[in-house]
Amino acid sequence: MLLYIHIPFCDSKCFYCAFNSYTDKFSLKNDYMKALKIQLKNNIEKYVKNRNKKIETVFIGGGTPSTIKAFEYKEIFEIINPYLEEKVEITTEANPNSASFEWLETMKSLGVSRVSFGVQSFQNEKLKFLGRSHNSNSAIKAIQNASEIGFKEINCDIIYGVKNDTLNSIKEDLDIAFSLPITHISAYSLTIEEGTKFFKLDKNSVKIDDEDLSYEIFDYFSKNGFTQYEISNFSKNKNSQSKHNYGYWQHKEYLGVGAGAVGYINKRREYPLKNLEEYIKNPLFVEIEEIDEDDIKVEKVLLGFRCLNGVELELFDEKELKKIDELIIYEKVYIENNKVFNKNFLLADELALYILD
Repeated sequence: MLLYIHIPFCDSKCFYCAFNSYTDKFSLKNDYMKALKIQLKNNIEKYVKNRNKKIETVFIGGGTPSTIKAFEYKEIFEIINPYLEEKVEITTEANPNSASFEWLETMKSLGVSRVSFGVQSFQNEKLKFLGRSHNSNSAIKAIQNASEIGFKEINCDIIYGVKNDTLNSIKEDLDIAFSLPITHISAYSLTIEEGTKFFKLDKNSVKIDDEDLSYEIFDYFSKNGFTQYEISNFSKNKNSQSKHNYGYWQHKEYLGVGAGAVGYINKRREYPLKNLEEYIKNPLFVEIEEIDEDDIKVEKVLLGFRCLNGVELELFDEKELKKIDELIIYEKVYIENNKVFNKNFLLADELALYILD
């Protein structure tokens, strides 16, 4: 069982961000945290305690979790601590501007074992273009602080495929990341989503589509000791992989707590209210989406091909297995330990759709 906790407050709204986050509702913080704890207690009782389950991983995301004072998380940890597995991975996202030394230190003392910084770039002009509120120096300092405090697992988010990006400019970003005490990098190709500031602009003025650039970036990670284990995720070693994200890709059950979070329990998705004011009034309301076996199969194949998890062979019928045999001949996939694995994560969707068609 995984647990995701959503904090929907941000100091500024990045121009590419489509997440449920707000820069103008800080007055709701206290009421929101009270409502969140009501939902958390209910979900823990209903889906963890009553089912004799344990929580394998916790991920505090957003929004920006570091906009909430660290001591305000104390009660959240008191609620979940009795149900955590012994070697639980607890991650918090953080913004370099608001994740002070004291904030990071307190979060570690509460039990956080992994911190993920939304850096996106170490180039100030690019940060400004993306609408980020921090600068290169504050990002570097925040990562160094986390290491000094004792965090062994530190992630850095990087965005590429932004207008004016070149292989050399991206290498400059990555070289700085490689020089820092970082064990994991999430490198995302910029996507333009509806409801964002970038969506209102001409796409060509914002991003570049260059598949060759992606391959060159992947190769550069490999040459610098970072192994790609998912289409956008790279780690220094297996222990540094995000166990929480891997849980999603393995189709494990997860609790989604907070406005705009999503839960997946008993082959159905649960959607709490997205609007902050409505969520605060009724934190226990959820919209239910039943997931049938066909949809589960599609998700398992798509997710399994996007990472090193692979897909169980028993999931496929005879017709699909013949297609897999064809792909083996063309060296697109391979079979090992009764699983089929994709050799090229960028082709994951195409391969999955070909097999399942």
